Amino acid sequence: SELIRGFLLSGMPCPSSCPPGLLALMAPGLALMATFSLSSQAGDRRALPVEKPPGVKGRTLILLDVNTKSPVRIISENFLSLQLDPSIIHDGWLDFLSSRRLVTLARGLSPAFLRFAGKRTDFLQFHNVKNPAKSRGGPGPDYYLKNYEDDIVRSDIALDKQKGCKIAQHPDIMLELQREKAAQMHLVLLKEQFSNTYSNLTLTARSLDKLYNFADCSGLHLIFALNALRRNPNNSWNSSNALSLLKYSASKKYNISWELGNEPNNYRTLIGRSVNGSQLGKDYIQLRGLLQLIRTYSRANLYGPNIGRPRKNVIALLEGFMKVAGSTVDAVTWQHYYIDGRVAKVTDFLKTRLLDTLSDQIRKIQKVVNTYTPGKKIWLEGVGATSAGGMNNLSDSYAAGFLWLNTLGLLASQGIDVVVRHSFLDHSHNHLVDQNFNPLPDYWLSLLYKRLIGPKVLAIHVAGLQRKPRPGRVIRDKLRIYAHCTSYHNHNYVRGSITLYIINLHRSRKKIKLAGTLRDKIVHQYLLQPYGKDGLHSKSVQLNGQPLAMVDDGTLPELKPRPLRAGRTLVIPPLTMSFYVVKNVNALACRYR
Repeated sequence: SELIRGFLLSGMPCPSSCPPGLLALMAPGLALMATFSLSSQAGDRRALPVEKPPGVKGRTLILLDVNTKSPVRIISENFLSLQLDPSIIHDGWLDFLSSRRLVTLARGLSPAFLRFAGKRTDFLQFHNVKNPAKSRGGPGPDYYLKNYEDDIVRSDIALDKQKGCKIAQHPDIMLELQREKAAQMHLVLLKEQFSNTYSNLTLTARSLDKLYNFADCSGLHLIFALNALRRNPNNSWNSSNALSLLKYSASKKYNISWELGNEPNNYRTLIGRSVNGSQLGKDYIQLRGLLQLIRTYSRANLYGPNIGRPRKNVIALLEGFMKVAGSTVDAVTWQHYYIDGRVAKVTDFLKTRLLDTLSDQIRKIQKVVNTYTPGKKIWLEGVGATSAGGMNNLSDSYAAGFLWLNTLGLLASQGIDVVVRHSFLDHSHNHLVDQNFNPLPDYWLSLLYKRLIGPKVLAIHVAGLQRKPRPGRVIRDKLRIYAHCTSYHNHNYVRGSITLYIINLHRSRKKIKLAGTLRDKIVHQYLLQPYGKDGLHSKSVQLNGQPLAMVDDGTLPELKPRPLRAGRTLVIPPLTMSFYVVKNVNALACRYR
């Protein structure tokens, strides 16, 4: 054992005099002897001070192995899911959800949930009128698009996603007019957001049809958050408007899951009075009762309470909710934003301390949930790089991907079942798709994740060399490695293959040598880098040196890997994100679904 320990700490190759089987014995010890901690392990650790062997000039060679016998976590097939903000009613983008290009982009990320919720959820009112513009005889939200209504899929013929799904081709002039309208409305919406005062929004039956048909055509399951701020004098929930929406949806046989409210911990600042956890729990029980009265939704899923960052008062609200309604919801939800978008800098996205803030929140939420309903699924909803709608050229840039990919890896490794990205389209600069319907860097990152990553999470074991830390300096984990079984939906790889995804926040390249079960296997590399002269600020990306762009409105590009010969050392460029599929591992954990 002393001999093994000596070679692990030195990082030197095993000499010819090593006893037979030594290398096999070394693999289980790699996790214990690692000189840096990984994000899949909770907490930060100081790097072990090790002397550099002769001839090593501060270069890190990392040995990496994966436990292929059994997964440490199994997450939802819909793990990476999407959100649309109700502001798309206000600024008009909801009328363009039938765009062939948008549906193609959304289909690329299915299967997934589509959550319709945001800060304006609790100011949303349903009005069962098909087209208010026609009934008034004058301009309105749908007036200028009335000639294109036939392009929108009608709910009663949207049953066959391939044959019954009619997709619209909106003229360029219509899109240009819409972008001008949205730019004007954006200023109004920002003023509301910064002042924390919101005007009421009306969701018509026609708008609900468009929303549902977008989800259905895209292969997404709609989750609708109902207004929780319609209150009775005794502060109980007034469900009359919600009941009207539920009845209409049921009449159309819409397959929808439900939520109630958004960030209830902020209600005092919104309406001047709070709703405590106990009362919110009673409101959810009331909603569950309504769903059970409607045959279409008697078994519908219900999620909540979608609290904000788990500070002391928010934890108290969650505890009160769980005591009353913990068994009523199918998953417990909360949301998280890393940075205030009004003060963000590009260097913020490279800070490991920032990436690690989510770990503490996960522990706090899990502690409460496991106290009252052990084993209950937990979701992170409404996650984004920045709050306040994001910041132009930052939260929609390549640099923001470091936060996004680390969020996916960290949540999966901690057993969070679903993460909902806010937003798919048009929520300032946190979106995946811009107003020209062009995919942004985080979209391509999400597409790679969907194509390559399966729901089974695997434990990794690492060991390597690290330069001696300066006195008083903590070396944080700037190289983050996660492992999953390769997606079963990807027919390019046989079952039993493994996918690694790696974030290198170092400003130098790093080398990784695959060991143990991964040794001498053919590897497919998917290296995602910024494209163009803007570097980390870029809104375009390249995959293995080739820029990524849609082929046409109905076709996503082929994501071509770069094959690496068996046994080759992986070279990770500085400030990059990459995926590596290790082929034909025949991992026991990955053979069966």
